[in-house]
Amino acid sequence: MKLHTLKPAEGATHREKRLGRGEGSGHGGTSTRGNKGGQSRSGYKSKKGHEGGQMPIQRRIPKIGFKNPSRQEYKIFNLGQVEELSATYGITEFTMENLYMNGLVSRTDKVKILGDGELKSAISFRVHRASAKAKASIEAAGGRLDIIE
Repeated sequence: MKLHTLKPAEGATHREKRLGRGEGSGHGGTSTRGNKGGQSRSGYKSKKGHEGGQMPIQRRIPKIGFKNPSRQEYKIFNLGQVEELSATYGITEFTMENLYMNGLVSRTDKVKILGDGELKSAISFRVHRASAKAKASIEAAGGRLDIIE
């Protein structure tokens, strides 16, 4: 076997379809593009989402709801959860750094404390928001609450 004797396997290669080279080629006339219209012309490009004249899906489906672009998402912790977390992780200061180090929040999360549950130990908080009930419970337990702006 020599390099100049190598050939592709039988049926592996096909002849190029020569378009628009007369009727004798079998691909003359319209050059396999159908009849008239934009699709038969060179440079034709259909627009994204075009469904051939049928009403496109983005116009068939109704618009519903509203997304508020200035909505603030908070990671919620109830006082009952805080009590459990302080027992589990030994947290005496409920700050963003402590929560991040224990894998409870990400760097960009904002934290809000809600008043569900009971707080028995005096814990100092440094969070973004707190409900009025939570604030009262924290101060009644002897803790401190600082709000981050």
